[in-house]
Amino acid sequence: MKFLYNLFTWPVQCRRWSALMLLLCAGEYAGAQASFAPYEALFTEPKSYVAAYTDAPIAIDGKLDEAAWKVAAWTDLFVDIEGAKKPKPLHATRVKMTYNDSFLFVAAYLEEPHVWATLKKRDTIIYHDNDFEVFVSPSNNGHQYYEVEVNAFNTILDLMMPKPYRNGASAMIGYDVSDLQSAVQVHGTLNNSADKDEGWTVEMAIPFRSIVAGNTWRTPAEGAIWRINFSRVHWQTDMVNGRYVRKKDSKGKLLPEYNWVWSPQGVIDMHYPERWGYLQFTRKATTVFTMPYNEQRRPHLWLVYYRQKAFYQKHGKYANSLQDLNIATPDVVVNGQPNKLSIEATSRQFIASITDQHSTITLNNDGLVQQTAKPL
Repeated sequence: MKFLYNLFTWPVQCRRWSALMLLLCAGEYAGAQASFAPYEALFTEPKSYVAAYTDAPIAIDGKLDEAAWKVAAWTDLFVDIEGAKKPKPLHATRVKMTYNDSFLFVAAYLEEPHVWATLKKRDTIIYHDNDFEVFVSPSNNGHQYYEVEVNAFNTILDLMMPKPYRNGASAMIGYDVSDLQSAVQVHGTLNNSADKDEGWTVEMAIPFRSIVAGNTWRTPAEGAIWRINFSRVHWQTDMVNGRYVRKKDSKGKLLPEYNWVWSPQGVIDMHYPERWGYLQFTRKATTVFTMPYNEQRRPHLWLVYYRQKAFYQKHGKYANSLQDLNIATPDVVVNGQPNKLSIEATSRQFIASITDQHSTITLNNDGLVQQTAKPL
C-alpha cells in the first residue's frame, strides 16, 4: 500500500505525483488522440486471470496442499511496478486464485533468501516491512476498492478507499474486511540472519460479503469480471547485531523500496485502479479471457482524463474542448465499432463520454466511471 496521506508518506506521494504530472504535461500537446504518446506506459494492456470455481474445502493454513490449489494456475512472475523499462525483480513472486460461493481465495509464493518481519499489531503500516498486498475492485468503476496487506508474521492491514488518493480521498484504515482469513508459512526461519531461507507462502480467504457496497451481496455471476492487482514491497537490508535493518544511504536516509507487481502499473502508485489486472470468475473448464468491448473503449476516456489533469496543472482550469487537449477528432473506432468522444467542462469539473449506438460510458474529474444503457 502506498501514499497514505497523513500517515508518514505524504511528501513521497507528492513527489511521485509531481513526477507524473511532469510526464503528462510534457505530452499535453504531443501527438494525436489515438497514439497515447508520450505516456504509453499507462496504456499497456493489463494482465488477466481466469479463476475457476471450487466446491472442495480449503483450509487457510498457508500450505497450499488442497486439490483446488493443485489445479489452479500460477500467474506470470511479478515485474517492476513501472513495467518493462525497469529491471526484473531480484526474487520471484507469483499468485494463484480460486473461489467458492462465499470467498475469493488468494495464494502467493514469495521467494526470499532472508525472511524477516517486525510488525505485529493489526492496521499498522505493514509495508514498512517486506509485505504482500492485494488490491481488489469488484465494481470496476475507479472508486470504492479494497486493500489487504500482510507481512511474514501474518499481521494484517486492511482498508477501503472511497476513491484514489489523487482524487482527494483518504484511506479508511478503520475498515476491516470482516471474517477475512489469512495464514503464512515461512520456508526457512523467520528473523534468523544466520541462515538462508527459501521464501514464504501467503494464503487468504476474502469474503465476498465484506467487499461490497450496500446491504446485499452475492457470489460473482458466471463470467463476471473484477479488477485486481497484487504488490510486493521489498526493502534492502543490513544485518546489525543479528537483526535485519532497512538499509540507508550515506546521509542516513532509507533507500527506496522495490515495488514488484503482477500487472504493471506504469507509474509508482498502486492507486490507479484503471491499471489493475482483470479477474474473471467461471465454473466452466474451457473459459478463456477475452478483453470485453466496453473495456476496450475506456482507454480513450482515460486519455482525456490524463490530458485534462495535465491541462489543469498548467492552466489552473480544465479544457472545454477536445481540440484544447490536442484530440483532433471525436471519432474513434473500437473493435470495428464507431464511437464518438465528447467532454463537458467548467473550470473545476469535467465529464468525458464515449458513445456508440448502444451505450455511453462516462468518466469524470474524480475518476469515476459509469455506463448508461442508452446513448446520451
